[in-house]
Amino acid sequence: MSLSLSTLSTPALLLERRVLGSNLDRLAARATALGVLLRPHLKTAKCGEIAALAKDRGPLAGLTVSTLHEAEYFYARGHRDLFYAVTIEPGKYARAAALVRAGARLTLACDHLAMGAALAAAGAELGVRFPVLIEIDCGDHRSGLSPDDPDVLALAQILQAGPGTELRGVCTHGGQSYAGRSVADHVATAEVERAAAVGVAERLRAAGLPCPVVSVGSTPTAMYAAHLRGVTELRCGVYMFGDLFQAAIGSCTEADIAISVLAAVIGHRRERNQLLIDAGALALSKDLNTSQLQPAQRTGYGAVATLDGVRLPGLTVAGVSQEHGQIASVAPIDFARFPIGTRLRILPNHSCLTAAAYDRYHVLDGGPDVVATWTRTNGW
Repeated sequence: MSLSLSTLSTPALLLERRVLGSNLDRLAARATALGVLLRPHLKTAKCGEIAALAKDRGPLAGLTVSTLHEAEYFYARGHRDLFYAVTIEPGKYARAAALVRAGARLTLACDHLAMGAALAAAGAELGVRFPVLIEIDCGDHRSGLSPDDPDVLALAQILQAGPGTELRGVCTHGGQSYAGRSVADHVATAEVERAAAVGVAERLRAAGLPCPVVSVGSTPTAMYAAHLRGVTELRCGVYMFGDLFQAAIGSCTEADIAISVLAAVIGHRRERNQLLIDAGALALSKDLNTSQLQPAQRTGYGAVATLDGVRLPGLTVAGVSQEHGQIASVAPIDFARFPIGTRLRILPNHSCLTAAAYDRYHVLDGGPDVVATWTRTNGW
């Protein structure tokens, strides 16, 4: 039996192929216009078919991954140039080395003198030379060295001199762009991001150290950077799917949201003016990032749409338990419109976390029929 929105078991992760393609085209065009290579971050999609579609849009610097499991998965699918964009802990050195010995160009991130020395020694012991980018904190305050930290130069010297490491350059992530609420905010953050990475690269080169790679990126800054002079590659990931938060801060529109969760109505709670659906915390995630926005932009645990993707004004998933979602409305719900078994689509607040609950995408092509099933890889 062919699958369609009326026959899929719920909850299910839906992916609109045409919207995905449009999103991939947009970012590829931005990278070309900015004069940099794109290194898409697959932490959001975690899918070989989607990586192949991104590659079809033009030359890539390679792929960015957030786990070694992702690196192994994409290497097995023919992708050789991979950047593991999380500073690595010693227990993963042998696993990373195995990928390098197999033929991967697996670049690692480092932001600590002791880590750099340990990597240099471990690479030599394991018979490999790890390419390494020094991670710079351009204002996100998650990880990385401050651009003016004296340890930056010292770490670069350790990595370049180490028998098991090769200094490849610098990377940074303007994650603070998520706090922006206007195009002007994103333009300004993009320049802070660019200037931090390029400034450190210039310091390294002035000290006689190599810095062929200058890597930056977040979806909002990628969309609005005025220029990326001095940058060699652009990394971002959520642009592929979009979500309600990205739409609210201007990185995309709601029409650009490529994924949704198919759910079914399983109960009426008339006394509370609520519908129950069979998609709860595990199916939607508990990310409440839209609660940071203006009241009209807040969508609880997700916004509600019809099967053809039309947003139902005022309806949001106001509460979740493990397998139940509670749809509430600012106006009285017409329960006759939503009999038990009615199927709805829930738009995600944060597509990375919502998609993480699923092992596959049910791919649509603008209609109700599933035209393909693409598996996802999960785990670490």
